[in-house]
Amino acid sequence: MSSEDPMQSPNLEHRTLLWLVVGMSLAFGLVLWPYMGAVLWALFIAIVFQPLQHRMMQRTGRRGSLAALLSLLVILLIVILPVILVAMSVAQEVTDVVQQMRSGQMDVFASVQKAIEGLPAWVRSLLGRFGIFDVAGLQRQVGALLTSSSQTITTHVLGLGQITLDFVVAMFVMLYLLYFMLRDGEQLAARLTQAVPLETQHTERLLGQFATVVRATVKGNVVIAIVQGALGGAAFAALGIPGALLWGTLMTLLSLLPAVGAALVWAPVAIWMFMTGQLGSAAALTAWGVLVIGLIDNVLRPILVGKDTRLPDYLVLLATLGGISAFGLNGFVIGPVIAAMFLVAWDLFTRVRQQADVGAQ
Repeated sequence: MSSEDPMQSPNLEHRTLLWLVVGMSLAFGLVLWPYMGAVLWALFIAIVFQPLQHRMMQRTGRRGSLAALLSLLVILLIVILPVILVAMSVAQEVTDVVQQMRSGQMDVFASVQKAIEGLPAWVRSLLGRFGIFDVAGLQRQVGALLTSSSQTITTHVLGLGQITLDFVVAMFVMLYLLYFMLRDGEQLAARLTQAVPLETQHTERLLGQFATVVRATVKGNVVIAIVQGALGGAAFAALGIPGALLWGTLMTLLSLLPAVGAALVWAPVAIWMFMTGQLGSAAALTAWGVLVIGLIDNVLRPILVGKDTRLPDYLVLLATLGGISAFGLNGFVIGPVIAAMFLVAWDLFTRVRQQADVGAQ
């Protein structure tokens, strides 16, 4: 008769430890959830700037802490501070546009009415039948909104202060984590490789693909979006369109969506110019949008991204839209990363099954 305690069997202990790890991991994720965006962006930026950290390590004599500090300062100067300054400028421009609309300096509705009057009679009749372009009704609604905007802002001052505080805390958390991820990133990756219950080659491939997709998405998509937004904003400024920085920022955000992008902004403006008789400006903006903004993606993407992600355009579009819907703005990186890891996981699963079938024969 065996004296072994069934509660101490290796299988039971292994299952208990597995459930313990899963439970504690979920609990830890719940604790981190309020700052998950800060954690993810620290991880994403650390992956993108890993080559910079390597160069700093060489120049500092392999002193990891000093190299990470220098890398963090460079990232602050070339990435984070410019983003904050642009965001502040856009917020100020939005305020100026609202004030101009409230004071009557910017009469958007007169321009819309002029554009509608330039349409053929049958088009105006069709739009009127469906209740589209009810300028008078729209003007009343926007006017009421602008009138109450000052009261709304005053009411939500406390909420705005809370949002600012949350942003500052999240930024501090992100920078704090970024320092340690730059310094200890390789050691953390090695420990993760040992901890994951997969063959080392499979784990390394998963981590490698994760890093590749993050670099391609952030380095490629973000840089391309910034360039397209800057070109679009410059065109708007040259044509004298109010709020050029605001529209350029909007084009930057929309350029993160493949296959649509900045055309969602400049194309309607070009159509509006054509309808209001500004034929030269409409032709110039259309040519700039098609030949410069539209083609910049074809020029820069092979240089910055190449074929690293190996994701079809339709899958990138769906993953980006779904990611933004599920995770907010962070989703433009999270979505493609999840899609790429999904494909890699299924590929690994298929290979392991094929190897098992071959071994069984």
